[in-house]
Amino acid sequence: MLYRAYQAYSEASEPIRMMARAGLSLGPLFTGISEVGFGKHYVAALELISRTRLSHARPDYRIESTLVDGEPVPVHEKVVASLPFCNLVRFSKESAAPQPKMLVVAPLSGHFATLLRETVRTLVRDHEVYITDWKNARDVPLEEGPFGFDDYVDYIIRCLELIGPGAHVLAVCQPCVQTLAAVAVMAEQRNPAEPRSMTLMAGPVDVRVNPSKVNELATSKPIEWFEDNLIAHVPDHLPGGGRRVYPGFVQLTAFVSMNMDRHVKAHRDLYEHLSAGREAEAKAIKSFYDEYFAVLDLPAEFYLETVKTVFQDASLAKGELTYRGKKVDPRAIRRTALLTVEGERDDICSVGQTAAAHLLCNGLRPHLKRHHYQVGVGHYGTFSGRRWNGQIYPVIRNLVLAMN
Repeated sequence: MLYRAYQAYSEASEPIRMMARAGLSLGPLFTGISEVGFGKHYVAALELISRTRLSHARPDYRIESTLVDGEPVPVHEKVVASLPFCNLVRFSKESAAPQPKMLVVAPLSGHFATLLRETVRTLVRDHEVYITDWKNARDVPLEEGPFGFDDYVDYIIRCLELIGPGAHVLAVCQPCVQTLAAVAVMAEQRNPAEPRSMTLMAGPVDVRVNPSKVNELATSKPIEWFEDNLIAHVPDHLPGGGRRVYPGFVQLTAFVSMNMDRHVKAHRDLYEHLSAGREAEAKAIKSFYDEYFAVLDLPAEFYLETVKTVFQDASLAKGELTYRGKKVDPRAIRRTALLTVEGERDDICSVGQTAAAHLLCNGLRPHLKRHHYQVGVGHYGTFSGRRWNGQIYPVIRNLVLAMN
């Protein structure tokens, strides 16, 4: 019922947006009035109206080149494996020498993997980069079956096996738990594709440490409440019709409500920039919200199991996490170097939650463990922006070089 109501509203309001887009497409006719006060405000209003929608399609990565020795080099994007719920996408460039292979494990948490565009753009300078490009669950046919926590771990292992021995893995936010579990399983099974290094960035390894608002929300109600109130069925006319999902628009609504004043201000600023003809400033805001309002539905099994296992029970931190019925033992990790990264101002994954991985991986010798605490950044600043490029990435690059 929830999803059908959203879909009906989205479709019913589309004619208004179409009219606004039609008005904008008549740009030449507005050339005169758009130069006067009323015309500028009119065109700005049309722009904002045309943008009052969510997208359910993955945006482009837009990584066409990178700099090598100060010179631009083309970057080639290719889907190297297509699994039911995920594409393994590779970003490569021509290089005189083989470069380390890096698997980026993207969050499956309401946005597309393109949210890590800047992470990949930086990494590809010195690596052959692969990323878990998760598919929108509303587009996955029901006959593909369910997708849960253990399946996510399977996919990480499968991707590392497809890349081959000698690779490195980097997880951002939510998948830090699944990535640590996958590497532990591979270590215990002596899988030849066990990665040489594992970087965990701003992830909820132990949510009992400095609980954030996100952690408190997850523990404020029993898991049955989440299932009864947040899970919906995909409408029948969509490719994944009938699949139970945690809709991306529900998560986006929750995120926006947590920082409503900031988002209102951003759109007020956008209107003013458009009215004043400040194209560069307007483009920056539009680019952010083009990504932010592109939402992805999560399989219900994965969402509920993650809430229960990671946020309510803290199973990994307590030594109680299981995979395919067998207990996961991080102490089995002895050869994969560990780097954890945390941001001082992270209000999603608080300081200490990711560093907890070092206590769990006590089979690693001290020289294979590193922690980076980044001053002055929030959650997104750990994997994008100036400090990511200038201060965090060099630490990751040095670890990879040391273990390659």
